[in-house]
Amino acid sequence: MFDDSQLAEDLRSALERRAALFAALAAENTNAYRLFHGSNEGCPGLTVDRYGPQLLIQSFHTPLSPDDLATIEAISSSHFQPSEVVYNDRSAPHSRRKDTDVVSAHTLLCQELNLNYAVMGKHAGQDPLLFLDLRVGRRYVLAQAAGCSVLNLCAYSCGLGLAAMQGGASEVWNVDFSSRYLEIGRENARLNRLENPQHHFLQSDFFTAVKQWAGLPVAFRRGKGIESRSYPKLAPRQFDLVCLDPPRWSKSPFGTIDLIRDYQSVFKPALLATRPGGRLLCTNNVAEVQREAWAESLMRCASKAGREIQSLQWLEPEADFPSRDGQHPLKIAVLQV
Repeated sequence: MFDDSQLAEDLRSALERRAALFAALAAENTNAYRLFHGSNEGCPGLTVDRYGPQLLIQSFHTPLSPDDLATIEAISSSHFQPSEVVYNDRSAPHSRRKDTDVVSAHTLLCQELNLNYAVMGKHAGQDPLLFLDLRVGRRYVLAQAAGCSVLNLCAYSCGLGLAAMQGGASEVWNVDFSSRYLEIGRENARLNRLENPQHHFLQSDFFTAVKQWAGLPVAFRRGKGIESRSYPKLAPRQFDLVCLDPPRWSKSPFGTIDLIRDYQSVFKPALLATRPGGRLLCTNNVAEVQREAWAESLMRCASKAGREIQSLQWLEPEADFPSRDGQHPLKIAVLQV
């Protein structure tokens, strides 16, 4: 619970600071952005987002009171009139929603950089279907993908892949273990008329797909049934632009994704699947991982793999994700290899 008068003041101040950003985004046909980033704007654990006609309120530390919610809705409505207000109380362990509500299908759309995306406030997963702080990454891919073969790993709802296809990529592969999220990606492709024989959606374990493309052996854990060891067979190849946006932690019969202790296990095969002279866009969304230490680990891993990094470019989250010290939780590096 927050002090309502202070909460109202903080929300109004946040909207005022974003006035120029809102105008710039509207000119780009973007109506999906963060209205209030509580951790750096006065209310830790509170986020308020716009997804087109939807207002999404999320609390990560303590539940919000009805008065808190009414204040947020009233102040947000001074900027736009939401047709749907969704509140997700994620103050439970591991930031899981306390309710179990699920909508069976999306009914709303939002726009970003002239692309349409399905909006679903409550679904079987925990997070929104479009991560707003990764907009800068989608902007980069949209501008750089022309004529490129693009591999989008841990694709989720395929935003980076859609940006690549919209940007003129010659070929895009979206890879994710979840068939449900890939289906949302396919729906997003249909919404944007980006259905194309060269726009692929591959349901696969991360390690089996990328290791085959990288020419590395695929291993599996002992004790797993033979049915868990089957996977799509792929020939070794390399891509012009590889996007690697892994979750914080995930475990499968073929390996473990751990962004704190072992980012190298996902980085090395993604690097080897990037052609010499190509680019690898990779992310780390764990706040306690320091940017420079992470960059050093990428350089060391690349050197051991025999693929020296030619240059590194940082992509900073845009102005709706302010940071007091410049150390954003989401770190995005574009590596020229």
